[in-house]
Amino acid sequence: MNYIPIKPARRASITWPSEGLTRVPYSVFQDQDVYADEQDALFRGPHWNYLCLEAEVPNAGDFRTTRVGDAPVVVTRDDDGELYAFENRCAHRGALVCLEDQGNAKDFSCVYHAWTYSLQGDLVGVAFKEGINGQGGMKPDFCLGEHNLRKLRIATLHGLVFGSFSDDVAPLDEYLGDEIVERITRVLEDRSPVVLGRFTQMLPNNWKLYFENVKDSYHASILHLFFTTFQLNRLSQRGGIIVSEGGGNHVSYSAVDHAAAAADLEHKANDYAEQNIRSESEHRLEDTSVLAGTDEFGDGVTLQILSVFPGFVLQQIQNAIAIRQILPNGTHETELNWTYLGFEDDTPELREMRMRQSNLVGPAGYVSMEDGCVGGFVQRGIGAASDHSSVLEMGGDTAESSTSRVTEASIRGFWKAYRNAMGY
Repeated sequence: MNYIPIKPARRASITWPSEGLTRVPYSVFQDQDVYADEQDALFRGPHWNYLCLEAEVPNAGDFRTTRVGDAPVVVTRDDDGELYAFENRCAHRGALVCLEDQGNAKDFSCVYHAWTYSLQGDLVGVAFKEGINGQGGMKPDFCLGEHNLRKLRIATLHGLVFGSFSDDVAPLDEYLGDEIVERITRVLEDRSPVVLGRFTQMLPNNWKLYFENVKDSYHASILHLFFTTFQLNRLSQRGGIIVSEGGGNHVSYSAVDHAAAAADLEHKANDYAEQNIRSESEHRLEDTSVLAGTDEFGDGVTLQILSVFPGFVLQQIQNAIAIRQILPNGTHETELNWTYLGFEDDTPELREMRMRQSNLVGPAGYVSMEDGCVGGFVQRGIGAASDHSSVLEMGGDTAESSTSRVTEASIRGFWKAYRNAMGY
């Protein structure tokens, strides 16, 4: 008899405002039942979640632990050279079976009662299964194969490893869409990533507020004083927004035209000053080398932020390449994992440039430190406003691609995908 999964009933009752994608009820950032529904519908539903880099598990026996929503997960490479992923939860009493972040192992044995699992997540041994001196032990009909760890489907793209608990998820390239695949290809195709460093940052806000922030292209040159002070990002620069058909995936990009910027610098500055936007400051850098960059992709794009629903970000800011993994940690906290990348064929000069520019992003980055607190400002601000909604009308009311970055189209795209997945 085939097992047919039953879609779980929703716990939360959310009434979405009649204005559609231009309104988001604040209760979705606060309600514990909403959070529980997200675990079923998004993270254990038909979606691809970023797990790790192939380069982090290159050899047989290598493993790395991560999470998909609330579910702890282990990613391994077995002796057959293939990648596997399974829930990090012993089938016996539920304890973690892998306690390290990464390493190399021949199998995994639960410290609680020594149930042992293969690198593919199959149960291969139970301590005292036959009892002692003919007494105790498991029942005679106990079958190891019926107690394997819950496994995920695996898909890879240019060294990125994604996993899904669902058998119904679309193939990864279809899930991403052609334009998103093209933009991932732009950064990672035929390259061997090297992990330059990692941070884990705890944010005092719901995970969706940070994902909104990632997709919010027009806040960057308002909130981030460093961007506008040093001319790294202004909305008047050439660029645009790409929103996938389903809405959940996006790309925001811009390019610095140095000749045009020099000719029109005063006009651009006035655009910001006249609207009382904090675009100018007396701050200066003793060492301006962090601003230097090279056009390693040959297209003049100096900033590309790419996101994949429900929690993956690939960034290129100048030559600082990084992956951000957004993980929910309850209704009011988010775990944000940063992985800084270089590549095996980097010249020493380019590697040093990447390391310098890594100071732009991360928990204390010149650019992104404001993102670490502004979500908390929202979470605190809406504390007594669960019956109110945010307003997302910049750039219209659709979730479509645009040549302008003065738009909230990609945020509306996120809510389009979210509502579809959650049944709202």
